[in-house]
Amino acid sequence: MVAVIGELTAANQDYLKVVWSAQEWSDEPVTTTLLARRMGFSPSTVSEAVKKLTGQGLLTHARYGAIELSDAGRSAALTMVRRHRVIETFLVEELGYGWDEVHDEAEVLEHAVSDRLVEALENRLGHPERDPHGDPIPRPDGTVPAPAARQLHLVEAGSHVRVARISDVDPQVLRYFAGLGIALDTVLDVVERRDFAGTLSARVAGAVPVEIGLAAAEAVWVTTA
Repeated sequence: MVAVIGELTAANQDYLKVVWSAQEWSDEPVTTTLLARRMGFSPSTVSEAVKKLTGQGLLTHARYGAIELSDAGRSAALTMVRRHRVIETFLVEELGYGWDEVHDEAEVLEHAVSDRLVEALENRLGHPERDPHGDPIPRPDGTVPAPAARQLHLVEAGSHVRVARISDVDPQVLRYFAGLGIALDTVLDVVERRDFAGTLSARVAGAVPVEIGLAAAEAVWVTTA
């Protein structure tokens, strides 16, 4: 990946990372409104930052159109995503953090570490392909080993699926699913959908089925088991 990270402020690194992350699991176009919502900034602040990053050749932004990464911007974004996810994995696997505790720590540390340290951490971990939440860790060459997964709330009754990812946007959601006994690689049998009630019923490892709200199920990605 092209080394432009050292030339960017931490805030600009975050913008590029969020633009890439927003497109990773969604087809929704990235707009200033979406970025403002995800980053907690005002639309005017985001617009100014996007304008500067576009001028630096890291973003493209047609008037009233979607915000997209240039090749250089994608390279920088993947460098930050890679750092973040390797650090999260190290915190869980080596330091005993809970999967609901690592996001904020990694947000700080990712701006302070070098690529050499990230490589050393990855070597220590045995070159994992995903972080504790199932998000794929970009490889040094910029490829991303993403699974062919779909959201649990779209799965039909009678499906036999394996959990591939649980979004870490809200730590409470991670704790909620942990309380249900649902984590990465958990196998689920979707017993029944109750769209009128906004829930689905799923059985975990042959146990009594649990009720999962469809809104919460949007945070879970699964593959065919």
